[in-house]
Amino acid sequence: MNWAGGAWKKWRWLFAAAGLLAGGPHSPAASVTVFAAASLTVSLREIAVAYEQLTGDKIILNLGASRTLAWQIEAGAPADIFFSADEAMADALEQQGLLVKGTRQSRLSNVLVIVVTPEGALAIHSARDLADAKVKRIAMGDPKTVPNGLYFRRYLEKLQLWAAVAPKVLPTDNVRAALAAVEAGNADAGMVYKTDAASSKKVKVAWEVPRGEGPKISYSMALVKDAPQPAAAKKFLAFLASEKAGRIFAKSGFIVLETLEDEGLRQPQNS
Repeated sequence: MNWAGGAWKKWRWLFAAAGLLAGGPHSPAASVTVFAAASLTVSLREIAVAYEQLTGDKIILNLGASRTLAWQIEAGAPADIFFSADEAMADALEQQGLLVKGTRQSRLSNVLVIVVTPEGALAIHSARDLADAKVKRIAMGDPKTVPNGLYFRRYLEKLQLWAAVAPKVLPTDNVRAALAAVEAGNADAGMVYKTDAASSKKVKVAWEVPRGEGPKISYSMALVKDAPQPAAAKKFLAFLASEKAGRIFAKSGFIVLETLEDEGLRQPQNS
């Protein structure tokens, strides 16, 4: 084809449109790095795929224990967004000026459950059964550092059961590792979130902590101050707060929070 004169004028708008659809030279795709709690794994992977298809940006997930991730950010690790399984880790970063003011939001809540293997003969009907001599090993996030473990420890201390349960605890680096320990038969029971239990076909919920009795669980997300991709990260943070992302979180069993205060958390979008 002769591209001189009119032919070029006729076709150049098509190339311009194609360039815009592909991102174009003026809007290159960005890579947004999200440091997020391990319990968010299933939901965030699905959300990341949806967002990448929508925008062309790449979402990189660094999943682990919230406290470990916070330590990494404190040490200067390149993170764009911090999504913690508790408020305490976000508080710690915010107090050091490591989160962008005005971007922090309490997005989700969860429920604590005790899980066992379906084929196991162990009968657990309440948290008090964890103190029974038949229960030898109990997997949970490290009760000194991992939000899941801290939440459960707080609950068991309230019931005056921690002293009896503590010697049986198999501490793990994060809640997903606690779930894996039960799946592999390395623990008689596990203390995890309801969302983690729902993602596994190898465990069943033996006991669910009533939400009104358990500790207040709140997942906080914010933009990291020295984010390598601040503009792109801000857009993805907005997507995480969107109704579309909320539906994905809810599908995994999370309680999606809105903006009204409710018993120290926020009003649930669904139960």
